[in-house]
Amino acid sequence: MDLAAAQKFADEWVAGWNSRDLDRILAHYTDDVVFTSPKIVQILGDPSGEVRGKEALRAYWAAGLRLLPGLHFTVEDVRASVDTVVINYRNENGQSVSEVLTFRDGRVCRGLGAYGPEN
Repeated sequence: MDLAAAQKFADEWVAGWNSRDLDRILAHYTDDVVFTSPKIVQILGDPSGEVRGKEALRAYWAAGLRLLPGLHFTVEDVRASVDTVVINYRNENGQSVSEVLTFRDGRVCRGLGAYGPEN
């Protein structure tokens, strides 16, 4: 993936999140997506920190959107690799977050969220 395509994806990704439109967000993910995040532990109480499949991801993000009515992301930087995009952003609390997203056939098949210190 080149940097222009990665930036275009990041623009669509952040617009989906900031609109709080779960279907718009999930349209970028494969049915068999695997996603890991420490927020999965916090929100779902699952110590593995992992969800598997689009429907499990939907349930996790729906819970997150309910818990965070002020959710808003500001993209700071986008990076591209062969089949991976890294989106560095700040969340509604000003916390630095990196989203690492690996693609298969134009959609995200694996993702992870990594969080910096809370402000």
